[in-house]
Amino acid sequence: MESYQFINDKNIHQFEKMLSTRIRNGFVIVEHDEKLPYVVLSKEKKAINHPFHFLITFMTLGLWAFVWIYFTVTYSQKKNILVAVDEDGNLFEDKCLSK
Repeated sequence: MESYQFINDKNIHQFEKMLSTRIRNGFVIVEHDEKLPYVVLSKEKKAINHPFHFLITFMTLGLWAFVWIYFTVTYSQKKNILVAVDEDGNLFEDKCLSK
């Protein structure tokens, strides 16, 4: 049986802290493994109220268009991330490809 020497209490505490932060930000756990500490988290895309943003853009003479474009690019995609502890005991986060 393999033993994982790189996992200690400090790493697990940081791992759980990062998970709780991501869950508070709207992510949901999709996949979890307790042996090798990793979790795949997912966040659904948000609906954007385009008529409202068009009205604000019109009222600000086009200045709000930059904010509207930012919201459209950032919030209109589903996000999947992987949070794990690597072989050296370092905590890392990586983007996952979504279907």
